Amino acid sequence: MNNFIYENKTKVYFGQGCVKEFLTCLVKDCDTVMMAYGQGSVKRNGIYDEVLSILMKAGKNIVEFPGIMPNPTYGKVMEGVRLAREGQVQMILGIGGGSVMDCAKAVALAAGCRGDAWENYWARKGIIDFDPIPTGMIPTTAGTGSECNGATVITHEKRKIKTGYDYPKCSPRFALMDPVYTYSVPKEQMVAGVFDSLSHIMETYFSEPDEQNVSDELAEALMRNIIRNMRMAVENPRDYTARSNLLWDSTLSENRLIKLGKKCDFACHLMEHQLGAYTDCGHGQGMAVLHPSYYRHIYRDGLSHHSAAAWDQGSEAA
Repeated sequence: MNNFIYENKTKVYFGQGCVKEFLTCLVKDCDTVMMAYGQGSVKRNGIYDEVLSILMKAGKNIVEFPGIMPNPTYGKVMEGVRLAREGQVQMILGIGGGSVMDCAKAVALAAGCRGDAWENYWARKGIIDFDPIPTGMIPTTAGTGSECNGATVITHEKRKIKTGYDYPKCSPRFALMDPVYTYSVPKEQMVAGVFDSLSHIMETYFSEPDEQNVSDELAEALMRNIIRNMRMAVENPRDYTARSNLLWDSTLSENRLIKLGKKCDFACHLMEHQLGAYTDCGHGQGMAVLHPSYYRHIYRDGLSHHSAAAWDQGSEAA
C-alpha cells in the first residue's frame, strides 16, 4: 500500500425512517435552515413535505433554494450564496441527487469566500481558511456518493468548464440515507446513477499501483455487489434489499475509503466533465458512453505491462 491520510467527518444515519427519527436532533442548534432541492421531484414524491414538516415542527426558519438543475452551474451556486447570506443561513440541507448535494456544498463554501469563489476554489485547488456553512445531506438517488465527501462539481456556463475538487472541509456533517427515498427514481435515471457508482470504482481500481492491495479487493467486492443489485432493482424497483445495497455501494465508492493508496487519475471522468459542460448530458449517461471506448483504447497497454512484469518475474525465478 502507498502512504495515505484518511479523513471523513460525515456521520451516516442509514435505514428506513431515519429522517423522521433523527433530523430534528441534528438541526437543534440551528435557527435558520436552507432547503436546497431540484426541479420538482421531491415535491411530487412527498419527500419535500416530510422534511418541511419536521423542520416547521422544530420551529426552524426556512430559506428555500429550489430549482437546482443537473450539472449545476456557477450562476446557480451564486444564487444560493445570495439567499444564504441574506437569510443568515446556519445550515444547508441538500435534498436530492448528486447535483443538488454538490450545489449545496458549493453554496456553503462560496458563501464564506472573501474573493472570487470560482477562481479561488474551482479554477484551481484552493485553501479553505474559514469554516463553510455546515451541511447535511438527504440523498434521493444512488450514484454520486456526494453525501459523504467534500466534492463540489460545478459547471461555469460562460466558460464551458465543468470541474470540482474534494475539499474535506466541505464534507457534510451528516447524511440521512433512507433507501425508500430512492424508490421513485425512474429506471433510466436509476441505471445511470448505478453506472456512475461503477465508474467511480473502475477509475480507482484500474489506477496504479497494480500490486496486491486492500483497496482493490474492496473495489472488486463493491463492483460485484453493484452489478447484482442493479439487476434486482431493474426487475423490482421496490426491492428494499437491492435499493439499500445500491445506496451504500454509492457511498463507499466515493467516501475516499477505496482510494487509499491509489493514484486515482480519473481521466475518463475529466473527459466526461467537458462532455457535460458542452452537451449538458447526465453524468452517469456520459460515463456509460465514454468508459467502454476508453477501456477498449487503453487495455492493450495494460496487457503489455502485465506480460512484461510476468516475464521479469519468471526470469528472476529462473
